[in-house]
Amino acid sequence: MAQVAVVVIGYNDRAHVGEAVRSALAQGPAVAEVIAVDDCSTDGSDALLTGLAAGEPRLRVVRRSVNSGGCGSPRNTGIDAVTAPYVMFLDSDDVLPPGAVDALLAAATDARAQVASGLCVRRELPSGREQPWQAPLYTAHSVLARPSQQPRLVHDTLCVNKLYRTDFLRDHGIRFPEGRFLYEDFVFTARVLAASPRMALVPDRVYVWQVRRSAGRLSLSLDRGGIENWTARVQACALAYDILLGAGQQELARAARAKFLDHDVRMYARELGLRDAPYRRAWWEHTRAYLARYDAAGRELAPDAPGRLLARVVLASPEPRDLPRLRELAARPARLLPPYARAPEGDPVWSADLPEVSLAPLLTRPVAALPLAVDAELRPRARASVLRLRLHEFYGKVAEAGPPEVDVAWHGREDERGRGRTTVALTPSGPDSWSAEVPVDLARLGSGTWDLRLTLRFPDGTRRETTAHALAGAGRLRRRAVPSALHGVLLAQPYATHSGALALRVATGLHGALTVARGRLRRLLH
Repeated sequence: MAQVAVVVIGYNDRAHVGEAVRSALAQGPAVAEVIAVDDCSTDGSDALLTGLAAGEPRLRVVRRSVNSGGCGSPRNTGIDAVTAPYVMFLDSDDVLPPGAVDALLAAATDARAQVASGLCVRRELPSGREQPWQAPLYTAHSVLARPSQQPRLVHDTLCVNKLYRTDFLRDHGIRFPEGRFLYEDFVFTARVLAASPRMALVPDRVYVWQVRRSAGRLSLSLDRGGIENWTARVQACALAYDILLGAGQQELARAARAKFLDHDVRMYARELGLRDAPYRRAWWEHTRAYLARYDAAGRELAPDAPGRLLARVVLASPEPRDLPRLRELAARPARLLPPYARAPEGDPVWSADLPEVSLAPLLTRPVAALPLAVDAELRPRARASVLRLRLHEFYGKVAEAGPPEVDVAWHGREDERGRGRTTVALTPSGPDSWSAEVPVDLARLGSGTWDLRLTLRFPDGTRRETTAHALAGAGRLRRRAVPSALHGVLLAQPYATHSGALALRVATGLHGALTVARGRLRRLLH
């Protein structure tokens, strides 16, 4: 039975909006109507949509007379136009995978739920690499009488991977912020959760979020180069918290503040090294001002968590500081690089000149839960490339756990395949570190981008999965041409990711080497 309306919004996205609309229509008979809201485009999007509607009675085109500058207003226009019992949202540059509407509708009707939610995947284009969004929420079918039964729902701020009862939204006056309001889905989702709907969660893929980082015009959420993006995100997070707290959803509000520290702050802190000095100062000042609004309980929830530790450093210093160290702490998994300082009375602290930031709560955790730091250096060579690893002691916790082994693997960026797996023992290399050397067969890795992943194994059976800090300087991250019996020649370039982790690019054969050379020349000319 046709029960679902899909609201597709777009602005100057003629190249993609047709694919989005067709993916909604292809969902089958459950879709009663597709409402395409054009936000006053100037690129011919409206004409394309009108042409599609001429041959499809389920498609209605609504053209706004004035561009809103954001995503909230066109979605509200779509909500007002809906006549079906259920509604979901689709952006013009994304698609609905086959079966998405059926999966959500079945879950909602079977559970008599006002909201049904499923798995969204982020698809990087043009590579096609996919990454699930908030996958722990969607491992199995489940029904929640109220959202507070699963506080982690505040992490899934997307509005597009959900099906809503239309009368639920209207009865509670749930709408998006109007105009140019970035992260409008944060606020909308908070309003949904605040209304305490019965919810159904499904493990099915119901939305494909297509990320085009090389596009000439980045999406609003991906364009993080200006400080306005961060201030808008903070504003949206603050409003979401106030909405939940005002509705008496204290547990969800508390979880939303924790999410801001452990997700939002960490994500932007990893990128501070890419920004100029004015941006860093503005980010630091704005973040300090917002964190100062947290009460002590809000800041000290799980005080040893990386986001909360990072927040304490920001609050303790009026100026940006220790950015390389904060970048590593913000990584996933977190890495806390030395120095490991102590206060005069012996307590572990962030640094000698910032002793008010205590690290003592960390020492109550098992070694496998600590932000252990491993340095890594890869030396590509003609005969035998070598990976050198060095694990730093952490206030005696590593020594207490016993001598570790480390599993080493290189994972392909494109298909997540792991290669070059090996396990080696780490041996003492001084009073404060353990080291190992691991051979790397570059020819067997082959072309592609490879992330180094490590698993530290301790004698009691516990393990810590981590990445490694890429040592820079002295030519360590220089591209090298290496003779290869298998490929003739290969180019290998170790490099540091945005979070400081060691990764590796490999191009094989003469063709691969020429492709790299041409790409470098284009970047230089550009």
